[in-house]
Amino acid sequence: MSGSDSQHGSLRRRLLKASALTVAGAGLYGVAPFFGPWKHHHAWAQTAQKKPLVIGLTMDASGQYAASGIDERLGAMMAIKEFNDKGGVLGRHIEAIHMDTETTPATGSRVAERMITRNEAAFLVGAIHSGVANAISQVAQKYGCIYLNSNSSSPTESGKDCHRVKFVWDGNGTNFSLAIVKNAMKVNGKNWLLLTNDYVWGHNTSKATRAVIEANGGKVIDELLVPQNTRDFAAYLLKIQQIKPDVVATAVGGDDIKALRQQVVQLKMNHKPAWINNQQDWPDVYGLGPEAIFGVFGTNWYYRLDLPGVKEFVAAYQKVYPGVAIKVPGNTYYNGYMATRELLRAVERAGSTNNLQVIKQLESLKVSARDRMQHHDAYMNPATHHLEQTLYMASYNDTPVEKDDIFRILAQVTPQEVEDKDAPGLCKLESYEATPSYEQ
Repeated sequence: MSGSDSQHGSLRRRLLKASALTVAGAGLYGVAPFFGPWKHHHAWAQTAQKKPLVIGLTMDASGQYAASGIDERLGAMMAIKEFNDKGGVLGRHIEAIHMDTETTPATGSRVAERMITRNEAAFLVGAIHSGVANAISQVAQKYGCIYLNSNSSSPTESGKDCHRVKFVWDGNGTNFSLAIVKNAMKVNGKNWLLLTNDYVWGHNTSKATRAVIEANGGKVIDELLVPQNTRDFAAYLLKIQQIKPDVVATAVGGDDIKALRQQVVQLKMNHKPAWINNQQDWPDVYGLGPEAIFGVFGTNWYYRLDLPGVKEFVAAYQKVYPGVAIKVPGNTYYNGYMATRELLRAVERAGSTNNLQVIKQLESLKVSARDRMQHHDAYMNPATHHLEQTLYMASYNDTPVEKDDIFRILAQVTPQEVEDKDAPGLCKLESYEATPSYEQ
């Protein structure tokens, strides 16, 4: 075996091992694996002679955001499956490898470094925790590897922590604040308390909320910082009872928000004060009782939107993942799917995996409302690499059509209405010349 053949064989073994880890993790979620059978498809046989296109999935499988990390991974895997079923991309079969980023920035850095230098990943996709996303993006920029931040929502991701190789796919804290806070002040009152996860996403989301409150004549009477992985909120809820705000605006996520919601209900605080959750990820509320889904919150997609393609998207999810614990797709799955799909489309349009060519395709991206299964066309902001898209205000649905129909969509807001106007001044993208050329 030649040196190059030996290296390719070694890479192949590592990919198969990492793919097995992906399937094992999916199995914990009740998902039937589908990586193996691809090799036997006719499309796979046609592309077998070319080097596989490796996509590194940098997603949590443990820690505060494990549930959402698994969900977004299934979305990315679905997009990859659809392309492989058609013969891959540029005649190359797509291999997905996954390594748990553990909701920890240091782990995110190590995973990104390994995927790029050892597993020869062409692209990286994934993140819920904004600190993890920032850590991954720094490594990706060092090598020039395109990184799609599929789900983390700190405004800093497309602001001061932006990078030429990074593209941000979810709505951020500023977008959701602009969509929700102004209306909530009219309905619920002007004295607000902020309940904030004590890390970058929480801080910057609450900062954006504060700015909208104060710009519209409201007042933040207190802010309580909640350490990550908090499970006992008694002291915080007692203080809220003492302060008596009109509205509590939470920037709390993952397993923390699940615990908070349950304890709010136990203390019968779910109706007064009013509660605003900047953004509500589907895995964080799925399976909770109806009384725990209180207040008004934001999302960028819902599985019962009356729009073309939605029913078919849900049916495809249920066909490929028949044993999954979450029976219908939510926003984190949707974002993982959409980010990966648009990446692979951009590679096709570029006719190359060269990073600079693909970056230019993504920077000029426009996606029709129909193709996005949203109410308005979406577009990539070339100055910040943030996808500007429709956002929705929602609450608990007390007249569900079916068991999983737990959101009532109250309103939809155009991308232009919620665009973060400060981000372009904060984002300093590296020049093309300063970004290393990267191609796998």
